[in-house]
Amino acid sequence: MSQPVLGILTLYLNDKKQLEERHIYQRMITEGQRIGLDIFVFTPMDVYEKKNMINALVYDPKQKKWSRKWRGFPNLIFDRCRIQRSRRFEQLKRFRARYGNLTFLNRPLRDKWTIYQTLSRKSAFRPHLPETVLYRNSGDAFRLLKNHDTVYVKPINGTGGRGILRVEKLGGDMFLIQGRRLNRKIIPAQKVHKSRLGAFLQSWKGSGRYVAQQGIHIKLPNGRVHDYRMLVQKNGKGEWEVTGGAGRVGPARSVTSNLHGGGQAISMQRLLAQVVSNEDRRLEIRRTAERLSLEIAAYLEATYEALCELALDLAIDRSGRVYVLEVNPKPAREVFSQIGDAEAYRSAIVKPLEYAMWMYKRGAGSSP
Repeated sequence: MSQPVLGILTLYLNDKKQLEERHIYQRMITEGQRIGLDIFVFTPMDVYEKKNMINALVYDPKQKKWSRKWRGFPNLIFDRCRIQRSRRFEQLKRFRARYGNLTFLNRPLRDKWTIYQTLSRKSAFRPHLPETVLYRNSGDAFRLLKNHDTVYVKPINGTGGRGILRVEKLGGDMFLIQGRRLNRKIIPAQKVHKSRLGAFLQSWKGSGRYVAQQGIHIKLPNGRVHDYRMLVQKNGKGEWEVTGGAGRVGPARSVTSNLHGGGQAISMQRLLAQVVSNEDRRLEIRRTAERLSLEIAAYLEATYEALCELALDLAIDRSGRVYVLEVNPKPAREVFSQIGDAEAYRSAIVKPLEYAMWMYKRGAGSSP
């Protein structure tokens, strides 16, 4: 059997052809060599349809150097492309449409609102979902604020904490608003009267598509927000497994805990101990979070197309109830590196490769 080839599909960050996760791809290529998997990196911009070839990025672990090499199409594709507002993303959509017959480890997941609706259809998931509505106008947020002290307004396709606004009731007709612009810039907390809040919300939304979501009490005693990242991946037997979990604490004045926005990674157990004092209860919560994450991954894969990994952002309130804030199909792995969990970090890198090998051995793999 010839050596299988995996192409990692990504997008350049800018016109200088910079890659966001180059160091991760270096690790993947190195680990791939150890298990007999030939890996290269490419973007839709590197595909030459007339030649049926790819001007791929290849990495030599011995020389520790990147270079370009003409390659044929791979047996399998690992899609790592995140949403961005650019002509590069338009190229990606054309590539996916043109080469949809190829074998992908994973396919794009739907937007936040569609995922919420999908999960809501299963009764077992409903207790773990914050109340969420499609935000069309400020009236949607005001209706949520009648039942909840805090509401978050989020872009329907946003990532990394961009564009999120937090609205908190202060009493009377006053509200506290705080958030991050689409460029991740933190806007200082400010008090707004109800008469001005509607206009502010509409200005924040602009022409974009947003959801409004019930806020969960996730402030620590020091006032910073926190949540948990649970990574589930397919293993070398084609089965879903929990790779690891970690906590994230947001910087001062931030309404999100994302690492790209200045958040800090901390072990899940250590962070849970700040919220839940009983050790047995913490273990029970961890098991619930892991079970829920695996069940959601299996359900979403059965509902949509192929998936090989998902990161679930979870909130755990003071009573220990677990909520699913977001589902991310293109997760970063740095959270495990930052908490010093070398085993989870390596597993997060290797599992998609082992899954690719498993798929190839089962006869998966195609060419255009």
